[in-house]
Amino acid sequence: MPLVRVSNLSVTLDHRSILRDVNFDVEEGEAVAIIGPNGSGKTVLVKAMLGILPHQGDIVWDGEVTRGYVPQKIDADRSVPLNVRNLLESKAAVIGRTKSDIAATVEKVGLTEEILTTQIGHLSGGQFQRALIAFALLGNPRIIFFDEPTASMDEPGEEQMYHLIHRLHEDLRISPVVVSHDLTFVYRYADRVLCLNRAGICFGPPRGVLTAGVLTQMFGHRAVYEHGEHQ
Repeated sequence: MPLVRVSNLSVTLDHRSILRDVNFDVEEGEAVAIIGPNGSGKTVLVKAMLGILPHQGDIVWDGEVTRGYVPQKIDADRSVPLNVRNLLESKAAVIGRTKSDIAATVEKVGLTEEILTTQIGHLSGGQFQRALIAFALLGNPRIIFFDEPTASMDEPGEEQMYHLIHRLHEDLRISPVVVSHDLTFVYRYADRVLCLNRAGICFGPPRGVLTAGVLTQMFGHRAVYEHGEHQ
């Protein structure tokens, strides 16, 4: 039994079909990437799987699978006097975790004392993403959804973030499900990739399913060139 199996999932919002008959699964300990052009429903799929949006079809979890979620963006009020440590301590209190659990999570993610004591509204994009990952890790999830975790970062920041996700995958055996536009990440770190596109859906090992034709339909000729670079 996989961690989660999605069967014939469809989502309609405001009388508009966003997703139709999506089928895939996530196995224990594997990394899955979700790719597709803007408007293809990547974020909608993640939110449907987390129960945030209504859907048709089946989403079957393997028992009580603990889940984490790292959204693409949260608009934090810069005037709110809430720092990262406050955020982590609040969640720990709700789910019954200790200060040592917080310390262990902080170490895994690499949060410095400076970041921990900074108001969340004053964090850089990369710092805030690391804080959100630490928040998601509390509770020891078996699967974490990352919605474009590098959207607000420069190239060095992107590389550091993808390396962190990969390290959490390798060291903790967490299954990351990562919405991404970065084909380099997909080829380097994903075990399987789900392609969402109006012309059709594909799912499987990146080097098997990301054909030149599939990439052209989704991203244009530049993607085909990048595909060739990874042969």
